[in-house]
Amino acid sequence: MKRFAEVERTTKETKIMAEFNIDGSGVNDISTGIPFFDHMLTLFAVHGFFDLQLRANGDIDVDYHHTVEDVGLVLGEALATALGDRKGIKRYGHAVTPMDDSLSTVTIDLSNRPYLVYMIPELFARQTEVYSCLFKEFFRAFSNKSGMNLHINAPYGENDHHLIESIFKSFARSLDQATSVDERVKHVHSSKGLL
Repeated sequence: MKRFAEVERTTKETKIMAEFNIDGSGVNDISTGIPFFDHMLTLFAVHGFFDLQLRANGDIDVDYHHTVEDVGLVLGEALATALGDRKGIKRYGHAVTPMDDSLSTVTIDLSNRPYLVYMIPELFARQTEVYSCLFKEFFRAFSNKSGMNLHINAPYGENDHHLIESIFKSFARSLDQATSVDERVKHVHSSKGLL
């Protein structure tokens, strides 16, 4: 079974198209109009072994917020669609990734019960002019649309680029693990019999 989805979303603020293949090799073609965001999404595809084609046109002349958040919504929907009934997946993923001065831990449960915990150093959490605060909205949107319990913990870092990069790499690695098929899981990995 091919775990693949195409999603389009058009609003008055953004127009986004994504093709997402869970069982890829990291092949990607990404354009959001925000170079740093493109870089992070490239890392997500490469380190998660996801094939990702993404085009986003948004009102970035106003702010990056709408584009960043709406890309999260689109990718979350694409993941949920590609996973289908979630039968056979490991469900849980965990990764710890360093990036120079920064370290990030990401833990995922593909439980269909969305929740986000986003812990980053206060130094970055309070700054509105950097990307760090915007990515909380990206991960919240991704979590909500995909039905993901997502815990992001970056206890330290001196450089916000390094901090966000370590988060995206951990997120990719953790999601790759959680979406992996385990032959021992015959249905869904839950004592309830349903996710």
